[in-house]
Amino acid sequence: MSPTSLSLPAPAKLNLFLHITGRRADGYHTLQTLFQFLDIADTLDITCRSDNQILLHSELAGVATDDNLITRAARLLQQHTGTSLGADIVLHKRLPMGGGLGGGSSDAATTLVGLNHLWQTGVTPAELAVLGLQLGADVPVFVLGSAAWAEGVGEKITPVELDEPWYLVIVPACQVSTAEIFSDQRLTRDTQPITLAAFREQGGRNDCLPVAEERYPEIRNALILLNNYCEAKMTGTGSCVFGAFPNEREADKVRARLPATLQSFVAHGCNRSPLHQMLNKDAQ
Repeated sequence: MSPTSLSLPAPAKLNLFLHITGRRADGYHTLQTLFQFLDIADTLDITCRSDNQILLHSELAGVATDDNLITRAARLLQQHTGTSLGADIVLHKRLPMGGGLGGGSSDAATTLVGLNHLWQTGVTPAELAVLGLQLGADVPVFVLGSAAWAEGVGEKITPVELDEPWYLVIVPACQVSTAEIFSDQRLTRDTQPITLAAFREQGGRNDCLPVAEERYPEIRNALILLNNYCEAKMTGTGSCVFGAFPNEREADKVRARLPATLQSFVAHGCNRSPLHQMLNKDAQ
């Protein structure tokens, strides 16, 4: 018998680099990036309903319920499959909004994956990823659940195996608007494409960083601070800044030296999404 409710993680991600390689006629930017998951997550409690109502029982400041990616993801799957079922969804928010950790996209992906499971709609992961792209460029990688090299507008995804370090993540006291960063005239939009092998050898940068630093001094200050201890990077369009460490103890040691007023956390890098780890474990 299939379950009628699930409690599932919606994990954070980091962009280990982010190059903007162009801009299409429809306004979307083409990019290259490398995604890795973290073992820190929002949690979604999803319960099946026999009617077709989608009820989200958690509010996010400044986000109308109908605009929330969770609600939109659930309705999208309903429309795609024609199911008459619905769901009650409770979001326990842990990931910062506007932090570049993919919280909203991850919540949407967990909704798609969880409801596909609960409603027994049988949509394939590849099909779910295509649906997810309608909600945001980062959604497909969360749906598929593997650390990945991504290109195009984020839809061309190649799973990769990476080292799984511990990360210290600083959360500056600002929320970054992705739309603002991508519409800024100063944004670099013509970085030459590279290969994964070239990235492994030479590394990469985040093309959004100069614009984000200019707009948000809090990001620049966090980078300066973390650069004293490791190579500091920014994830996505910001605001979160991170550095890699060989083990949890080293990351904790540096975290203890940061000002107490600065929000931060330590998390483990994962090549397999905690969402998929949990569902696979339950299926065994």
